[in-house]
Amino acid sequence: MSDLPGWQVGLALSLFCAIGGVLLLLAAERNARAESRIRSVLTGAGPGEPVLSSPAAAWRRLLSAVGRAVLGSGLLSRKAIDDLEQTMAAAGQRASSVLSLFVGAKLVLFAGLPLLTWIMLRITGLHVQVLLVVVTSAVVGLMAPDLVARHLRKQYLKEVEIGLPAALDLLIICAEAGLALEAGLERVAEEGREGARATANELSITANEMKILADRRQALVNMGLRTGLESMARLGGTLAQSLKYGTPLTQALRILGAEIRQTMLTRFEARAAKIPVLLTIPMILFILPCIFVVVAGPAAVRVMQATTGQ
Repeated sequence: MSDLPGWQVGLALSLFCAIGGVLLLLAAERNARAESRIRSVLTGAGPGEPVLSSPAAAWRRLLSAVGRAVLGSGLLSRKAIDDLEQTMAAAGQRASSVLSLFVGAKLVLFAGLPLLTWIMLRITGLHVQVLLVVVTSAVVGLMAPDLVARHLRKQYLKEVEIGLPAALDLLIICAEAGLALEAGLERVAEEGREGARATANELSITANEMKILADRRQALVNMGLRTGLESMARLGGTLAQSLKYGTPLTQALRILGAEIRQTMLTRFEARAAKIPVLLTIPMILFILPCIFVVVAGPAAVRVMQATTGQ
């Protein structure tokens, strides 16, 4: 263990500490949500109210306080703050406290993870380059919140794309019922908030922008620019074309919904076609040795018995 390079040891210890901390926070957050649901049933309180006594809420308050102090100190430029806000918005996190939580997590991990790694090195007594290990831990701590934000963005966009076909069906029903486009988007966002929260959130933002912006088509174009999804860009373009030229909205939405479903089906079929290739390595590693033992085992036993008898 002592012959390993210092950066490898630092990376391993940093990943171990980071993964352990994330798992502990997720477990605490899950317990807090369960306590919140039970309390809402027993006392009639709102299910979204946080449990202030939970460890996750305490850590969140601590990280938010550190982030607010950094943001208020003027160390970050306005452009950097805008870029961070855009990153959080792209991950579906648009609450006012998310930015301070993100900045606080980066700072605490950047300072705390090297300290924790150094303490573990002192306890275990590993003979490595301490400076290199600490620097590696600091880099991992600084990049960990960005990786989490990237994962959240990927999951958020996946939820948006999955809930889009059903949202289009509801929007067609609203259009056939005589609702205007803004009212239809608001209605679909309200109805889909339980089943497809990410899609409903994007549609609600688009409806609000249509009320504020002078050009309503710009709000529809922003739908695709904000998410970067091809399906959302096509939806925005279809709705903008309907507003500009007065084309039938229901027919265009039906065609678009069928195309999106076909695209998702094609993607699932492509993923399913990769399964036999992905199963080759597990079969070679786990199944074929068992087959060889079953088939060649009796013959090997007979050969060993004959050899021993001679």
